[in-house]
This record gives sequence, structure tokens and C-alpha cells, in this order.
Amino acid sequence: MARRIDVTGTGGVRLAAWEFGDPPKDGADPVIPAQSSGGRTSGAAHGTENRPGVLLLHGLMGRASHWASTARWLSERHRAVALDQRGHGRSEKPPEAAFTREAYVEDLEAALEQLGLAPAVLIGHAMGALTAWQLAAKRPDLVRAVVICDMRASALGSASQREWADWFKSWPVPFATLAEVRKWFGEDDPWVERPNASRGEFYAEVMQESPDGWRPVFEPEQMLKSRETWVYDAHWEELTQVRCPTLVVRGLDGELGRAEAQEMVRVLPRGEYAEVADAGHLVHYDQPEGWRTAIEPFLDTVFSAP
Repeated sequence: MARRIDVTGTGGVRLAAWEFGDPPKDGADPVIPAQSSGGRTSGAAHGTENRPGVLLLHGLMGRASHWASTARWLSERHRAVALDQRGHGRSEKPPEAAFTREAYVEDLEAALEQLGLAPAVLIGHAMGALTAWQLAAKRPDLVRAVVICDMRASALGSASQREWADWFKSWPVPFATLAEVRKWFGEDDPWVERPNASRGEFYAEVMQESPDGWRPVFEPEQMLKSRETWVYDAHWEELTQVRCPTLVVRGLDGELGRAEAQEMVRVLPRGEYAEVADAGHLVHYDQPEGWRTAIEPFLDTVFSAP
């Protein structure tokens, strides 16, 4: 079961967090505000107050539900929460909201404090991983450890941003059916080098039905705004400021190359490295068992440390 908890991000943007675990024994409302004891929630209503906290952060265009399989096994021993970041999933998407790096990091800071999760392990994919290590550099008191999944520290440049803008324009929206969504993103998309069923499923999960067909739950313009705040800059200096244990994970066919990943591990004060075979950029979605094998020993070590 996933229970929604509403939190408030910077600028008053309402964010949806999803706590995974057993259903409540008292028949409590599955949607609750994070507002006990000064704006924080201890997890006592869930029977998880003594469990170490893990917060999962999706990448650009993703949503909290993409972490469901990971969160389910984590929730056996930990308090596992996944956050729909601003502009994504069930969180607010106000046109006037900021989609800067600072806004995403401040949202995460606010969510950890309101949920009472800190110090937490942050597990982030792509953009979510960047947000995680930026917060770890800014607020080490809130972060116990970080898992970086397939996110580059190097600048990607203006050509990359133009390619993304053109890619969004190529989407044949609205899609008539979810089957068409799966086929286009899994087979027909020009960015697909070979058929990839998990990629089709990934994008089907971020579509919603509208009167004229299936459209994304996010606004592509907001995604481009979010992306342009990191693609032009490198993020190596912030990595050097992450003092907690950090695991860098890449799929062998992902966007993060082995040389760059190993350099990230080198500059991290307490960096470790893992890779997952037969996985692309969507590591945790492509190979959930391989992903678990890669990160579980790291988490065990982190949580067993005094």
C-alpha cells in the first residue's frame, strides 16, 4: 500500500509524498497532511517511527510510483517515502512556480523536515539524484547517505537542451490508447535504439486520460524549464562537499559512462561504485532485481553503522 502525505514546498507549492508499507490498522484516511508537532510527522500513525528513513526521488518526467517495487522491499525494514517533485505526478504544477535547482532542493529540505525522516538516506534517479547530492552538500545534518542512479556531473550543454525541445515536439500526442503510448516510447520513438518494453511501461505510467486521448501528467514546458537549470553547468564541486557515504550506480547501457562514474566516486569523500548489467538509463525499472542487488549491501552497511 502507498499512503499519500501532503507536504508544502518552497513558495507554498503543495507536494505529494507517498509512504509505502502495511495499511493502517485504525482505518485512518490514506491522505493526510504532514503537520504534527510543529509541521513534522513522526510516522507514529504508521508504526514506523523507529525505522530509519529513506526518501526516493524520481528523475525528470518521472513520478513517485516509479519507485514502487524498490519502496516495497525497503519498507520491510525502513520507513520508505517517495516524493512527487514539483511539476510531477500528483504534486502541484502552478504556471508561475519556480523550477530552479534551488526550488527543487528547498522542496526536498522541507519534505524531510515535515515528514520527520531526517537524517535520511536519499535515493535519486537522474535529476532526483542531482537534487539529493545538492541537498547533502547544503544540509549534511538531514542526510545519512546518498544513492546516485545514472546522473552525470558534467555539463550537457546547449545542444542537449535543443535536442530535448525537439524531442518533446515529436511526441504524437494525444495518444489514442495506453497501448499506443507503450509502443511509441518502447519501439517507435527515434531515441530508442532497440525495442525496450520497460521504457514503454515507464512512460505509460506518466500518462493520464483526457477527453481527446492520453497526455502526460506534466507540462513539457515545465520539464524544459527544470532541465535548463542544470544542463549548462557541471556539478563536480558539489560532489566534493558530500561528506556522507555515497553510492554511484550506473546501468551498463545508461547515460552515465563508466569513466565519469568512477571519477565521481573518486571526488566524493566517501564514494562507492556499482553497476547493473542489461540496464539502461532506467536502471531500477529495467532490472529491479539487479538494482536491488547493487544497492542493498550499501544500505545495510549504512544502517548498521553506529
